[in-house]
Amino acid sequence: MLGACPLDCPDTCSWVVTVSDRQAVGMRGNPDHPFTRGALCVKVNRYLEQAAAPDRILYPLRRVGPKGAGRFERITWDEALDEISMRLSDIREEHGGEAIWPYWGTGTLGYVQGLEGYAGRRLFNVLGASQHDATICSVAGSTGLKYTMGTSAGMDPEDLALSKLIILWGTNTLTSGHHLWKFVQEARAAGAHLVAIDPVRTRTAQQADEHLAPIPGTDAALALGLLNVIVGMGAEDHGFLDRHTLGWPELKERIAQFPPDRVAAITGLLAEDVIALGERIARTRPTAIRATMGLQRHAGGGNALRALACVPGVTGDWARPGGGLSYSTGGHFPVDRAALVRDDLLARPTRTLSMTRLGEGLLEQDPPVKALFVIAANPVASNPHQNKVRRGLARADLFTVVLEQFPTDTVDYADIVLPATMQHEHLDVHNGYGHLYLMWNEPAVAPPGECLPTSETFRRLARHMGLTEPSLYDSDEELARQLIESGHPWLAGVTLARLRKEGFARLNVPKPFLPFAEGFPTPSGKLEFLSSAATREGHDPLPDYVPPAEVSDTVRAARYPLTLVSAAPHHFLNTVFGNNPELRRRAGEPRITLHPSDAATRGLAAGDRARVGNERGSFEAAVEVSDRVRPGVAATTKGHWAKLTGGSNVNATVDERDSDIGGGAVYHDTRVEVEAPPIR
Repeated sequence: MLGACPLDCPDTCSWVVTVSDRQAVGMRGNPDHPFTRGALCVKVNRYLEQAAAPDRILYPLRRVGPKGAGRFERITWDEALDEISMRLSDIREEHGGEAIWPYWGTGTLGYVQGLEGYAGRRLFNVLGASQHDATICSVAGSTGLKYTMGTSAGMDPEDLALSKLIILWGTNTLTSGHHLWKFVQEARAAGAHLVAIDPVRTRTAQQADEHLAPIPGTDAALALGLLNVIVGMGAEDHGFLDRHTLGWPELKERIAQFPPDRVAAITGLLAEDVIALGERIARTRPTAIRATMGLQRHAGGGNALRALACVPGVTGDWARPGGGLSYSTGGHFPVDRAALVRDDLLARPTRTLSMTRLGEGLLEQDPPVKALFVIAANPVASNPHQNKVRRGLARADLFTVVLEQFPTDTVDYADIVLPATMQHEHLDVHNGYGHLYLMWNEPAVAPPGECLPTSETFRRLARHMGLTEPSLYDSDEELARQLIESGHPWLAGVTLARLRKEGFARLNVPKPFLPFAEGFPTPSGKLEFLSSAATREGHDPLPDYVPPAEVSDTVRAARYPLTLVSAAPHHFLNTVFGNNPELRRRAGEPRITLHPSDAATRGLAAGDRARVGNERGSFEAAVEVSDRVRPGVAATTKGHWAKLTGGSNVNATVDERDSDIGGGAVYHDTRVEVEAPPIR
């Protein structure tokens, strides 16, 4: 049975599930898919094992202990839906629909079952619930790119195979999207040079021809410094600049403010290394930059992506196959999202609540949130300011419903838990945000126990609430058809029947693909170095360097002298698989990696236990001493469940602050101290 991986990874693999006697007995990557090419990752290779795990939630549950204790009793679906219906109706009558917060995460990226809550948005629109602003992942970079390019969707990642210089900027490809590596290797076989820019010498950086390790959060300064070198050589593409850009004279003045010596002081790099890479970019066509979401999770994240998008504008690489910037391809998919969401069902506009600021939203919002629905998310383990989130979820007057597959840290705070299906048990449609293929997922087996697809859960809830809006009861097939058959030429001929039969379909775009051959989707139709949209929203019309907030606070930086970065782990995907025994064994306990000089200053040695923390909270980890990190940086990985690793994880230390643009999260703009834990 053909399907698609639902997880929050750019590769969105096509898979094949083998069924015997109505049981899923095998899963492998689809060898016919041009991007997957038969391979899955180390995580998803254990997907069927995970689905059959003994801690899988199979029945509706009601809390019987205090919030946070994780004690529940089994109830029937009718009992669960009756209680939810009654509580929501009472809350809506007394406090209004906006007292309900539907909180969606990225546990599944399927349009029908998960992504941005499409499965339940119609219901919550009818109820007049608050809108959920999905700010936690990519919003800063996406918004910054839209100021410059009109979209966050850039080059086709497959076209990296045509590049002569590839810069993997703030992305660990071999861990977070390893299928792209094939195309990188094709380019290298044809003579391409590979550069990794990352404050940590990752698996990917170790394989690169060159590695630059800037201070976290200084990427915009580095990008502008590289442009300074390029312009100093007279290597800008005047023809492209004249025909296809807006605001070049102004950007040129901004670039002049970032000579290599200043950039070296900001980034901690050697000026000669900045100059060398700038010269290499200047003389190498085409150059491609691959940047993913970790790059923009700091105070200047939006401006960092704006600056990166300008580089191929100055060199003219946007006009060359194998040149440009790859961040996310999601914006290229012309599916009919509006038909799925049905915002027209809202009786009036409602407030918007930020995903990144869940703790604040639960503790400080006025009027208060009275009901929280958590779908495909584990915010206790994944959100900033873990202890603040816990305080919010512990409110006695907050009614919390969690749709889940496993007893996560967040489930422990639920009043009602509803059992959700896993990917091979329901129908769904996916796009890749790292390729150009629309994907179909056919259910291969019946769900275990009483698990239901999220879409069916909301249909049943609407029925229990007596709601009469017909669209609330559309089947999964009807939802998929409304999404797919948008009429856009890039989806011409892609019908539900065809997609279901073939499993995937590439967008009807050329190969290689020059996304802006006919202009940029900006107001001017050009690449806007000078953005009127940014000005209207209160931002600098030009990209600039915004320093990390917790570095700029000199008192704080002195108290907490290490910058903490928490990258994606190799064996978990966010917190998915964080309870898998074998993947936990392979991942090992939480670790904190320090440069030898920083470890020596603190009297710490490899294998020691350490407390990593600040005034917001702390977590414990085993010390690793290595020059894979630069001095002043403490590196760890995200994804560990708090209750399985001593009661807290890295996000206990992260603040609920916004990035410069879009209100994004700032996970990598966190200062900590690392020390031996107190004796208990």
